[in-house]
Amino acid sequence: MSEKKGFVAEFKEFIMRGNVLDMAVGVVVGSAFTAIVTSIVENLLTPVIALAMGSMDFSSYMVGPFGIGAVINAIITFLITAFVVFLIVKTVNRLSKKKEEAPAPEPPKGPTTEELLIEIRDLLKDQK
Repeated sequence: MSEKKGFVAEFKEFIMRGNVLDMAVGVVVGSAFTAIVTSIVENLLTPVIALAMGSMDFSSYMVGPFGIGAVINAIITFLITAFVVFLIVKTVNRLSKKKEEAPAPEPPKGPTTEELLIEIRDLLKDQK
């Protein structure tokens, strides 16, 4: 006879799995990280780029009935955001990287078994 778990017991088992909890934490932290990156892009980088290049708003550009300017804006925002994420990850990796310990020098290797046997043979020859 097979045991049937109740719905609540199965749900509890599912929720208590480590990977589900890790994923939940990742989603929450990811949301907070998204807010930081969005703020950096919108409030710091985009105004600086707009000062250097002029207006960064292409949303009014149309090719026939197609709002190509909105696509251009989305691509530019994506590239800037990807660059900011790259810089943040690179900085965090550099800061969190432990100084790699230099490997201990290898102790001097002794003679191999074959070398020892040859030496013993030669010593035995010399004694005769």
